[in-house]
Amino acid sequence: MKLPASARELLESDALAHLVTSNADGSPQVSCIWVGLDGDEIVSGHLPWQQKLRNVERDPRVALSIEGTVVQPPGLKQYLIVHGSSRIEQGGAAELLQRLAHVYLGPDVRFPPMPDPPPGFVLRTTVERIGGVGPWAAR
Repeated sequence: MKLPASARELLESDALAHLVTSNADGSPQVSCIWVGLDGDEIVSGHLPWQQKLRNVERDPRVALSIEGTVVQPPGLKQYLIVHGSSRIEQGGAAELLQRLAHVYLGPDVRFPPMPDPPPGFVLRTTVERIGGVGPWAAR
């Protein structure tokens, strides 16, 4: 799916995303993550092999929630919901996290704050549908 400019703007801002994956027992697992875009894919970097990655490896279906800052009538703050499918790419996490750190923490930040960080993993999410409250939502 091609993302509308309004959704791209929110995804490229410093708004944190809530990633929802499914645990093996079917229960939800939620992680607060930094996100960016690579074309129309949503990307996030992860240094250790974590539960969210194990979940995606087993079941690639995910949802993301990103809260905006604009309040729309009748007083609801904008938010974007993304439903998609994720895949795990080995390596590249440190470089992606450094790029995202400039958005989330500032232009002079070095991240991860360690010498020679591990290659980690990049989670790439293909957007299948979007919703929420904002100009990107279907009317």
